[in-house]
Amino acid sequence: QVQLVESGGGLVQPGDSLRLSCAASGRTLSTYVMGWFRQAPGKEREFAAAIRWSDDSTYYANSVKGRFTISRDNTKNTVYLQIDSLKPEDTAVYYCAARRSPYGSMWYLGAYQYDYWGQGTQVTVSS
Repeated sequence: QVQLVESGGGLVQPGDSLRLSCAASGRTLSTYVMGWFRQAPGKEREFAAAIRWSDDSTYYANSVKGRFTISRDNTKNTVYLQIDSLKPEDTAVYYCAARRSPYGSMWYLGAYQYDYWGQGTQVTVSS
C-alpha cells in the first residue's frame, strides 16, 4: 500500500504561483510513477504531469506545459507540482496519484491507470 497526502492548495489571484506537495509513505517508490491530476467542478479528472521516480524523467499534458513543473525529493519521499502564472481555469481539486511502472519507458495518462490516490487539495484562482 502507498499512502499519499497532498497539501499546498489555497485561494490565489491570477498570475500568482503555487507549489503543491504530495507526501508518500508505505512503500519504496523506486519503481513507481507519480502523477498529478486535477478535477474542476462538473468535469472529468484530467492528467497534468507525471514523474518517474527511478530516473526523474517527466511528462506533461500539452495544456500545462511551460507553467507546471513536477519534481521530487528523495529524502522526503515527496513529489511537488509548481504552478506558475495561475489562471482562473486552473481552479480545481488537485490529486496526487501513484502506480508501479514495470516498463521504464511508458507513461500513464489515464486516471484509471493509477492505483493509489491522495485526498486532493483545492486550488482556487480568483481576483
